Amino acid sequence: MGLRNLRKRAGFTQRELAKRADYPHSNIAKLETGAMDISQMSLGNAIRLADALGVVDLRQLLDDSKD
Repeated sequence: MGLRNLRKRAGFTQRELAKRADYPHSNIAKLETGAMDISQMSLGNAIRLADALGVVDLRQLLDDSKD
């Protein structure tokens, strides 16, 4: 589903997600635009984002399809 779609589905802005996940807003923006590769982020950061989004399966976070 991808980060942007998950974030929008949760009803969060990038800044709200950043605060909930304790993760830099600038990195969320980079991840969503492709300037930073989400598959290269640390497992800890991926888990923090997933937890903030209510995602149980990390594959949803890593999937960049436009579903």
